[in-house]
Amino acid sequence: MEVSSQHLLSNEYTEVYRRLPLKLQLAYGVGHVLNDVCASMWFTYLLVFFHLVLQFSNWEAGFMLLVGQVADAVSTPFVGFHSDQTDNFWLCRYGRRKTWHLIGTVCVLTTFPFIFAPCINCTDSHKWAQIFYYCVFITIFQFGWASVQISHLSLIPELTPNEHDRTKLTAIRYSFTVVSNLLVYVITWAILHINSGAESKVGPGDADKFQHVVWTGLAIGIVASVIFHVFVKEEGAFGTTNDVRGTQLRTPIKDLLMSLEVYQVAVVYMSTRLFVNLTQVFIPLYLHETLDMTASALALIPLIMFIGSFVTSMTIEKLNRGFGRRLSYILGVLMGISACIWIKLGSGDPLKAYQIHIIAVLIGACGSITLVTSLGITADLIGDKTDSGAFVYGIMSFTDKLANGVAVVIIQDLHKDPTNKSYYRDTLTYVCGGSAILGALAVISLLKKVRVDHLGYENVPNYNSINSSDVHPVVTEEIQPSLIS
Repeated sequence: MEVSSQHLLSNEYTEVYRRLPLKLQLAYGVGHVLNDVCASMWFTYLLVFFHLVLQFSNWEAGFMLLVGQVADAVSTPFVGFHSDQTDNFWLCRYGRRKTWHLIGTVCVLTTFPFIFAPCINCTDSHKWAQIFYYCVFITIFQFGWASVQISHLSLIPELTPNEHDRTKLTAIRYSFTVVSNLLVYVITWAILHINSGAESKVGPGDADKFQHVVWTGLAIGIVASVIFHVFVKEEGAFGTTNDVRGTQLRTPIKDLLMSLEVYQVAVVYMSTRLFVNLTQVFIPLYLHETLDMTASALALIPLIMFIGSFVTSMTIEKLNRGFGRRLSYILGVLMGISACIWIKLGSGDPLKAYQIHIIAVLIGACGSITLVTSLGITADLIGDKTDSGAFVYGIMSFTDKLANGVAVVIIQDLHKDPTNKSYYRDTLTYVCGGSAILGALAVISLLKKVRVDHLGYENVPNYNSINSSDVHPVVTEEIQPSLIS
């Protein structure tokens, strides 16, 4: 069957681009589900589990989360750099991105169950001995998590050179992130609500229940990872390292580290992740300590957050296409700031009865819009320099993980008065609200220089992805050059 196409010349080459098939888009999207399930447990319930179930102090629980964030921060540029390299080692012929994804998956599966479980044969040991025990598993887990995250993200620029397709892949990826979180919260709510009773609160007797949640989530993640590895074909596997245009394009690391735009985008991504992750970490503690809500609410309210996030994620591609990156991001920030102000001013039974649900939707919508848009800006930064993509994502993730770890341990360390019931309310208001504002300012400053709303694109013919085995209508799109060339 022949398909007609319009050929456009662009300096040195002519290309034909075809839309990515839906099967590939969905298979790519599920490739991060295992990480998403673990991240949901990590950010939402790690402090709850270590502090309320295992009886570690606020500082000790925060310290172990910091160890994980630092390990992740160090791992991301390491994985990014090596994922970008050409290696003829037999395992790497599977695909340089998918090889790291596979290594990371194994690390995650073999360590995560030990984090949400009592210390094996050492429950009566000194606290620091138990902390060391958990830190070993946390470090290996975070290395694996970083390997999956960076390899998965860096596949986006390689699968398609088209801005809107990249945004669509990012939105689909985030949709599965939201679905994964929803599953975790539904499972957690069911186990805590049904097994513990509607009025009970989380305590030392709930360790086995968290294990049930972890193993159920891991089973879902294993199935999703198998689907990803079977259906997504990586260009550059079996020894080739071409980018989307069939050429070898790479930005030297020195040029990346000297590029102002890299640091500007890093601030955008870091601020976005601070808002998303800190709300995820401290909403359960706010519900438990400030609002004195039941154990089931610690799953129900985050569940509502991610329902709002999921619904919003389905509109993000059109939002970015219609309004551009800047206005889309600022719209998300306005929703987040509204939620933070509402948390500060709300009080009494109306807040517990129905206002907290509206706040949760606003937080979820803000996280969805700002995170997908910030990832889109990062993909814009990479442009056609796909051989440097993993390292760029590594830089972004390094700032994110380090900032989140430091923020959590400082917040936990400053919480010395257990009678101060408003502490987590103020944390959500000022720290999370401030992060959203910082992200908005960073986007504005970035756009003054690189014009993310209306980037200058080359009129190049469309590219036929190696995953586009089926015949699809050929459409002409504008392909963006790298901003760090």
